[in-house]
Amino acid sequence: MAAPRENVNLLFKLYCLAVMTLVAAAYTVALRYTRTSDKELYFSTTAVCITEVIKLLLSVGILAKETGNLGRFKASLRENVLGSPKELMKLSVPSLVYAVQNNMAFLALSNLDAAVYQVTYQLKIPCTALCTVLMLNRTLSKLQWISVFMLCGGVILVQWKPAQATKVVVEQNPLLGFGAIAVAVLCSGFAGVYFEKVLKSSDTSLWVRNIQMYLSGIVVTLVGVYLSDGAEIKEKGFFFGYTYYVWFVIFLASVGGLYTSVVVKYTDNIMKGFSAAAAIVLSTIASVMLFGLQITLTFALGTLLVCVSIYLYGLPRQDTTSIQQGETDSKQRVIGTRGEGLTPPYSPRHVQYLVPAAVKTLFLQKGGKTKTG
Repeated sequence: MAAPRENVNLLFKLYCLAVMTLVAAAYTVALRYTRTSDKELYFSTTAVCITEVIKLLLSVGILAKETGNLGRFKASLRENVLGSPKELMKLSVPSLVYAVQNNMAFLALSNLDAAVYQVTYQLKIPCTALCTVLMLNRTLSKLQWISVFMLCGGVILVQWKPAQATKVVVEQNPLLGFGAIAVAVLCSGFAGVYFEKVLKSSDTSLWVRNIQMYLSGIVVTLVGVYLSDGAEIKEKGFFFGYTYYVWFVIFLASVGGLYTSVVVKYTDNIMKGFSAAAAIVLSTIASVMLFGLQITLTFALGTLLVCVSIYLYGLPRQDTTSIQQGETDSKQRVIGTRGEGLTPPYSPRHVQYLVPAAVKTLFLQKGGKTKTG
């Protein structure tokens, strides 16, 4: 997967979105299979950690291919990774925020019914759109906002399974649950858009940014491994329960993670959300065929809403590769507007008259005259 040129075309964007959607759908089905087998379950925390390691290795390999030779590759790593602790800290923010999000999601599930959790957690879709508008200074049309909330409703219906509502056998705290899910929703929107902002605010290679983020991701996930399953891992081993299917799940998660970063770079987090919704629909359909699940009326209606929302939002035609260009154009428009008045800064129309007058004044002053006439 070589680095594409910066001004990518629509076909490349659609290709990345399609691959990301299919990989995410396949990952969901494969993960379900590995977590419902009769064999002893592997530690999911170790699988997440290994996924980060594989994504790091793949990013290093792609960066080596992108730089072209060993010397430039070493120089790039030395300059952007080893010699840039501030950049590493900057990219550690989304890793830490995602860790908080995962813990808040677990806390919310412990204090809310599954159906309530599924409904409220989908608020991350409009939250991501709001973060995109506020943090990246982008605008969405009324139709696009409608499609975002329609997508949110569609995903809720697709995942709506009231029969699986939790039978409360332990004391729950709904207020704590809703507070936790609110934090998880905010973390989801902020972390994704923050990474997009960092990614598009400089000319640094996408794969360098990935390396920076995955390094911090490995540290965070290792901490999670030993906090969650440390005692059992010491007893059974880090790779306990691993099969070929588990490694396949890890491979899908790794490839999907790389394509996600490409999608964020060349489209945005909102399009990533639409892709994730389409993956949910595809994985549910696959589960119907593989695991004998039944399609319900709510699923059919939710699928329809997801499809309509994707159509209404439109194709990713706008160039969102860099946010610097948009900021520059905005500043130029502001300067142009201000220049039409009588006070500086002036527009080019005023400058063509002011510059010759200033030169003439300077010339006359050197000649001993003060008249500017």
